[in-house]
Amino acid sequence: MKGSSLKYLTKEGFRSIWVNKLMSLASVAVLMACLVIIGLGAMIFFNINALLDNVENQNVIMVFAENDATDEEVSIIGNKIKVLDNVEDCIFVPKDDALLEQREAMGADAALLDGLEENPLPDAYKVVVKDLSQFDYTVTQLKSIDGIQRVRENSDVATKLVSIRRAVTIISVGIVALLFVVSLFIISNTIRITMFSRKLEISIMKAVGATNWFIRWPFMIEGVNLGIISCLVSFLVLLGIYSGIQYICSGLIAQFKLVNFWNYAWYILGIFAAIGVFTGSVGSLISMSKYLKEQGGVISDE
Repeated sequence: MKGSSLKYLTKEGFRSIWVNKLMSLASVAVLMACLVIIGLGAMIFFNINALLDNVENQNVIMVFAENDATDEEVSIIGNKIKVLDNVEDCIFVPKDDALLEQREAMGADAALLDGLEENPLPDAYKVVVKDLSQFDYTVTQLKSIDGIQRVRENSDVATKLVSIRRAVTIISVGIVALLFVVSLFIISNTIRITMFSRKLEISIMKAVGATNWFIRWPFMIEGVNLGIISCLVSFLVLLGIYSGIQYICSGLIAQFKLVNFWNYAWYILGIFAAIGVFTGSVGSLISMSKYLKEQGGVISDE
């Protein structure tokens, strides 16, 4: 295909969007609906993920040193904990601070502790893990450290959180994949309808010996442009919808804070662009190939 022909066909691809305004509008509207649903699904996933991260950070392991451990021994225990691979943070909790917290928690009953001659609580470390899937292994490592009296943990919660995160990921990927297939089906059928409305023009091109790519190129350019337009419109619509949801949630529940949309804006825009361009180009090629096959093919593939 010569450069002049390519330029002409590309221009025709742009022009056909305006000429077939209703079909183009229908394509953009339907693809936009799919992309917005995908975007909302992605933002729900990001919010659930952030919520799980917050819960995981609160699911700490308490490591208690021996009651008679010296300050040096307690410090050594802390250093051994910090070098473990799956430890995100290790916070020292002095026994005096622990006793003070216990008094505050008991409220009016705190007077029962006044008769104590010495602090019965041991020094401790609050340990936050990086990966909950290695929770049990990390607990085993902590218990093997010399000088530790006991380890308080909640492995059931950790296991449930890992299961929830895995389920959310699988469901989210499944929804995105399903909507991606739907988008591809819709754009290909829309382009197919457009081709039927222009079958006389295609028949004339076939009659004068046009190649497959000469006929396909304008439709592929049209599909890509429709995908890009749908991408931009969908991004703006999603931004408006999510901002509205964020405003409503902040008004109803002060403690409930959704993740910032702009933290993920470029990811969303990239996904929209990839889906839009892919469905537009591939959908056009699929429709065009089926149409040409039904119409008896073309003279040349060069």
